[in-house]
Amino acid sequence: MDAAQPILEYLPASFKNESEGDYITFLWETFESNYQSGKYQFAVLAYHMLYMSFVYFSVWQIKHSRPADYEKAAIFLANRKFKESDLLTASSPFAFSALQERTIFRILRLTGCGQKHVGNFAQLVDRRNEIAHPNGNIFFSDEKSADSRITEILDQIDVIQTHMQPIIHDCLRRFLLESWNPNEREFEGATDQIREILIHANYFSQKDIDACLVFDINTLSAHEQFDAIKLLFDKFVAVYERDDA
Repeated sequence: MDAAQPILEYLPASFKNESEGDYITFLWETFESNYQSGKYQFAVLAYHMLYMSFVYFSVWQIKHSRPADYEKAAIFLANRKFKESDLLTASSPFAFSALQERTIFRILRLTGCGQKHVGNFAQLVDRRNEIAHPNGNIFFSDEKSADSRITEILDQIDVIQTHMQPIIHDCLRRFLLESWNPNEREFEGATDQIREILIHANYFSQKDIDACLVFDINTLSAHEQFDAIKLLFDKFVAVYERDDA
């Protein structure tokens, strides 16, 4: 059970609306209760849904940090159920669930993930499908087999997260450039602006926050408002730096 906990650090620290947070909590509690009662097959199914949610949040970040690349990708990913316009106007990460699960991984090519990576991600979906249909087989009948699949999922999540760091930094960079002026941003207070416009809007996880904490603020030193930009960044670090860092 302890081996499954790390996924929570890859999922949003907070959400734009309560129902989205409730859904992730529901999936985790479903996993937890089935695992603890020995219903490992159902536990793995719930864990896989958490994994796919992580993927949707990552695609959302790509959509907002690299819109031009995302728009090009949308041309090739659209289908009869989820048109190109649907991809471009999606108002929630969960809207991407309308795409075939194997298809959504192609967007991760925009992060530098190779074809081999994408194939490995898709294999998890194929193997999930084996246990999601009534075929008379119990593939996960003990803790060891469930933990093995959990480890595999976490390994794939870590690969995606590693490739996502430039995307995360793009989100932070855009936020700093658009939010340094207290008189022109959505919230006058820096803490509120960071929480609502950086963390909430981008569905940042603890792992995303950690990636932003090591951002090299000096890459923006040529900006004429660098002092104000750095002040906002320093506030972000002060609020979100881990106590054990």
